[in-house]
This record gives sequence, structure tokens and C-alpha cells, in this order.
Amino acid sequence: MRFVFECVECGGHYLPPEEMVYPDGPASPVWCTACQSAKHTAGVREDPLLARVALAAARAALAGRAGEAAEQPARADVRPSRPPLSRRARSGPGVVRGKLS
Repeated sequence: MRFVFECVECGGHYLPPEEMVYPDGPASPVWCTACQSAKHTAGVREDPLLARVALAAARAALAGRAGEAAEQPARADVRPSRPPLSRRARSGPGVVRGKLS
């Protein structure tokens, strides 16, 4: 499973590469790719503390989702394949014909 981040600037959710590295540099846990390139062009650097908090929150959410999946076993289908036969259905016309002869 991969980390999903929320951009601090625009609020959009984004899925960076698993290695957290783009071809042109490192992926930011704080900004999406559009906001990251805009911030780098403007000369603004990301706050390292904010980046660590974002990574820790993503790891905790990922571990929580993995823990939930492990705790909930797959439920077996306990429904019957067809409804039970009623008393009337068991005494159908075949049974009556056999008794009349």
C-alpha cells in the first residue's frame, strides 16, 4: 500500500511515488506536484517539521488501515442456497395422484 497525502496549499489529495522521488527531485509530503513546482519557482522551501508530521500521519494511517484489514476475517456466506420447503410444497400433486389410484 502507498501513502496518500493532502496538499497543504490547495487541499488536494495526491499519491507520490513509493520511493518519494520524482525524476526532477524529491517528492514533498507537504505539497502536490503543481504546488511544489510553484513554491520552488518562488523560492519557498517546505518546513521540515511539517514534512515530518505529514509523513508520520501518512504512516499511521497506513498502519491503521493494514491493522483493520488483518482484524476483520472474511465472513463465510451463511445464507441457505434455497428456502426450505413448506409442508404444502412437500405434499404436491404427485403425492395426491399416487394416493388416489
